[in-house]
Amino acid sequence: FIMTSNHAHMFRVQTEHQGARTGVFRTAHGEIRTPFFMPVATKATVKTLTPRDLYECGVKAIISNSLHLFFRPGTEIIYKHGGLHDFMKFGGIIFTDSGGFQMIREGFLEKITSEGILFRSPYDGRKHFFTPERSRKVQAQLGSDVAMMLDFCPPYPVDYETAKNAVLLTTKWARRFSEKKERGQMIFGIVQGSVYENLRKKSASELAEMDFDGYGIGGLSIGEPEWMMNRMLEITNGILPFDKPRYLMGVGSPLEIINAVTRGVDIFDSAFPTRNGRHGTAFTWNGRLNLAKSVYRDDTRAVDEDCNCYTCRTFTRSYIHHLLREKEILGMSLLSLHNVCFMQEFMARIREEIEQGTLEKFKKEIEKIYGKTI
Repeated sequence: FIMTSNHAHMFRVQTEHQGARTGVFRTAHGEIRTPFFMPVATKATVKTLTPRDLYECGVKAIISNSLHLFFRPGTEIIYKHGGLHDFMKFGGIIFTDSGGFQMIREGFLEKITSEGILFRSPYDGRKHFFTPERSRKVQAQLGSDVAMMLDFCPPYPVDYETAKNAVLLTTKWARRFSEKKERGQMIFGIVQGSVYENLRKKSASELAEMDFDGYGIGGLSIGEPEWMMNRMLEITNGILPFDKPRYLMGVGSPLEIINAVTRGVDIFDSAFPTRNGRHGTAFTWNGRLNLAKSVYRDDTRAVDEDCNCYTCRTFTRSYIHHLLREKEILGMSLLSLHNVCFMQEFMARIREEIEQGTLEKFKKEIEKIYGKTI
């Protein structure tokens, strides 16, 4: 595979059924079938898991945060290792986020200007001004396969004028971010607009005219009602180019994912599966399982008897309940591993159902299963 500017060589839709689609996404570090889900490796690690764990689950893509890595350990240290892949010893596809989302996280944002964002480091309090060009340079030094543009991500709820300004600046920054391309690194634009239909249309239309390799859909799943998120997805995906991948940022629950897939989304990421694992909850084909509950104290079954991951092949619910009760890191690690494996299997099943034209039936099953906790 040779990286070219011909987008057909980077992403190809293979099948489509009632808006949902399967495809192949190619990068300098291999190819992956879409729709796919990326575990979050914010600081160059998926919490409690090794690269070997990720390979065992069939994980081919992860996402790290370039702003966090800029703060610590610093891009120059990662560059010395030969880039992020060698630094963390992950040979698959790596996306890097710009850090724009950190605007709505407490303690990061100092101020926003028309030129960029002034961030404050949560580690030492020092201030750093990020322009689209600086964000581009940092991500180029990291050597990720996909660099996400620096965007203005407003919180929810947000007034119309702030959301409008976010769209104006995001478009302006998108033009600047996309001016210089690094060899072998793709760039994705990010659509904003909060929950205002006309702003989503404006943002998607303006970004669609630019030469991006794919498009993130930002500013959703941050507190707005689910029906509203789904409406924004329909509007946005109705405008974005058909032949470019669409990436709904920060969504990781099975129900939200399948709803987004039916509306044409190809890529997902979230810390949701690993965060749930660290807090004692497993995703299973029968629903969520809270292993911290005392009812599992003497339950000698596997976490999920329909799962073939290392956790389910090897350990009992009782043992993991014991680990959680004792606050042992192994318990958190084993459940994180299971949840990451479950998500890979879940996405494989979605691809299969799209190809067979039975996604709607599967969606009804998931709605039933994920309406309960067992």
